Amino acid sequence: MDYINCVNTVFGVIFTLVGLLYVQFAVFGVVGLFYKKKFKKAKQKHTYGIVVAARNEEKVIGNLIKSIRANNYPQDKLKIFVIAHNCTDNTFKVCKDLNVNVFRYNNPNEKTKGYALKHLFEQIKLHNLDKDIEGYHVFDADNILDANYFDKMNDAFEACDKKSIITSFRNSKNFGSNMISGLYGIYFTFGCCMEMAGRTALGCSTRVSGTGYLFNKDVVKNGWNYVTLTEDWELTADQIIDNKAVVYCNDAELYDEQPTSFKIMWRQRIRWSRGHLLVCTTRLKDLLRNMFVTKSRHQRKGSTFDLLGNILPFCLILTFLSVIQCILVLMAPAFTNISFGMALLSWLKSFGITCVSYYFGSIVSAIIVFIAEHKRIKNVPFGKKVLLCLLWPLFMALQIVIDVVALFQKNLTWKPIPHEDNTSIDDINKHLNKTQTNTQSNT
Repeated sequence: MDYINCVNTVFGVIFTLVGLLYVQFAVFGVVGLFYKKKFKKAKQKHTYGIVVAARNEEKVIGNLIKSIRANNYPQDKLKIFVIAHNCTDNTFKVCKDLNVNVFRYNNPNEKTKGYALKHLFEQIKLHNLDKDIEGYHVFDADNILDANYFDKMNDAFEACDKKSIITSFRNSKNFGSNMISGLYGIYFTFGCCMEMAGRTALGCSTRVSGTGYLFNKDVVKNGWNYVTLTEDWELTADQIIDNKAVVYCNDAELYDEQPTSFKIMWRQRIRWSRGHLLVCTTRLKDLLRNMFVTKSRHQRKGSTFDLLGNILPFCLILTFLSVIQCILVLMAPAFTNISFGMALLSWLKSFGITCVSYYFGSIVSAIIVFIAEHKRIKNVPFGKKVLLCLLWPLFMALQIVIDVVALFQKNLTWKPIPHEDNTSIDDINKHLNKTQTNTQSNT
């Protein structure tokens, strides 16, 4: 075996071993496409607190509150709490006019959503507003909810004995606005239908995804402790370390506003990436202990293994290994009669085959998402779907650059994502009624 073949063989084995950390994703994807767990109708309508952290959200928070009140769930069982966090607009007034429990909190040194939630739960406790509350729903101010959202989440909550965190289907209310929002839409839809659904169907814990989740009140009996850049990943990690689960409820659907500019997309994804790195450094030891030392059921071991794959900096590992492989291949002239040009050509050929395989494989995954969730993906013309599928591999590959930048961003701070899409629950219902009418006419 010559030098270059030897190097490529060794790294082929290494890449295969790294890939084994992610083989479960393929299994989850296949299972999730064909099976969505259903939950038995709950015997009781439980009482919930609804918590929302809002920073300069006067344009959208009213639509969230209205969609909550339009839900097919007893309103006396839902208590809305909003924290107007470092606001400079009329968010507080909008909430006050809509007669919800709203608090102000201004602290420029505590900017993250986690700090806002921490203060909000402190105020709920201080004012004794948690009486009769059995669980808390967490939303972002730009969300709007399907009319059956709380009913479906209540079914899952009771089916899991009120012990698991329940997360929901995260749709996009501005899926078709432009390419950026559309790519985000694919990202969250892919996560729900090809990851979360499969995990729950197979009895593994899934993960909290920022918004649209429900947990037992006991989670905050000692306050809210997650205040970093990605509080959702911290919460997920601790849930699994404690041998508890995050369960996905496919029938509970919320609509989320996605960024529409590259600048905002870049800023948000840098924050996510930096937050993942922080969770990896703070939770890796406990997760490894949970995997190899702590006695727990095989399903929980599987959940721990899966989360390890999620929080490890895969793109950074892949980049580091690829750079080392490239350097060793380009050193071939020092050990063989092969010229530098031939060594470079050999590496480019191998790298090119990998890129082409990744590109077309990613396109196929985007096509599958559009086919599988065609009833939920709204206001996206066919031509735009084609373009989104072609751009999807680039959207995901950009994560390599983002992870490298995030690795060296030491003083990264949380910045708000502007929300201006004024889509209301009435707009969603009108579109659903129109779609149903067209389907019936075609039938």
